[in-house]
Amino acid sequence: MANDDTNEPLLLRSQDTAAQKAKGRLNQRRLLRSRSAPHTDCAPLVRNSNEPNPLSESMFGNLHPSFRNVAIILMVYLGIGTLIFYLVRNQIKGMKTDRFLDALYFTVVTMTTVGYGDLVPNSDLTKLLACAFVFSGMALMGLILSKAADYLVEKQEVLLIKAIHMHQKVGPSEILKELETNKTRYKFILVLFLLLILVIAGTIFLVTVEKLYVIDALYCVCSTITTLGYGDKSFSTQAGRIFAVFWILAGTICVAQFFLYMAELNTESRQKALVNWVLTRKMTNYDLEAADLDEDGTVGAAEFVIYKLKEMGKINQEDVTLVMKEFEELDIDQSGTLSVSDITLAQPS
Repeated sequence: MANDDTNEPLLLRSQDTAAQKAKGRLNQRRLLRSRSAPHTDCAPLVRNSNEPNPLSESMFGNLHPSFRNVAIILMVYLGIGTLIFYLVRNQIKGMKTDRFLDALYFTVVTMTTVGYGDLVPNSDLTKLLACAFVFSGMALMGLILSKAADYLVEKQEVLLIKAIHMHQKVGPSEILKELETNKTRYKFILVLFLLLILVIAGTIFLVTVEKLYVIDALYCVCSTITTLGYGDKSFSTQAGRIFAVFWILAGTICVAQFFLYMAELNTESRQKALVNWVLTRKMTNYDLEAADLDEDGTVGAAEFVIYKLKEMGKINQEDVTLVMKEFEELDIDQSGTLSVSDITLAQPS
């Protein structure tokens, strides 16, 4: 029994050593697979309930400064435009209501290129000012479309996903996955919904305040938000122009985003169809030969992935060449693999 007692630690020690070696080989295989790739067996991070939501930080945190900057630039543009056109108000002819409001209204109509024609420049100075403000306004509209509109739409995407999955428990990770999978489709749906609200609101307002017939009101709404601006129907009352200052900005931006997301949705659907075709079609001998990058007669997992990504249009041969060039520069000993010594030697002294 004494011998058994003395041998037991040795047996346990040998078993522990064997387990450690097996674990080391397993880790080595994982490292050979990809040192930077996330492991599937990683435990989920435990997050304190008081900590901020990582979804909002990663997706929306970097958009706040852009949205704020665009809002400041827009306010400065409208302020300068209103001041300038207020000072030259006597050189602008047309249907006028309030001097300050007319100047702001004219600035917005010029910026969005709606151009009703109810207020028009009547001197060389105001014509030159209008030319300057229309080009700067178009540039600003492009900035708004690329920053502020995306921010506002993406903020509502989370609410839309939660509404769709109302009877399900959806966490931040599920929301993030859903957004990445159907991002463009949700943007398109949201912008379409906002556009319908703006069209209905504009039509009701023109009927009730501007006293237009329903058809004329809808006609005015459509010609405004598409920046067509025939000018035979427009906002002529003081209340109407206060409403128009905000509604025209929102409507023109929303229409532009609608057509942008429509084009993106079409492109994305074509890309998904291509990916599905690539993944479902059968491999041929020609494909095998094309995928064999090192020309050794066999295709490894890395070569297969690269070939499929090229077929999907995710990468091209130039991308592969640039990455391989970097690999060759790091592979100091030319062994075909990267080691710590290679990385150390590749560092500039």
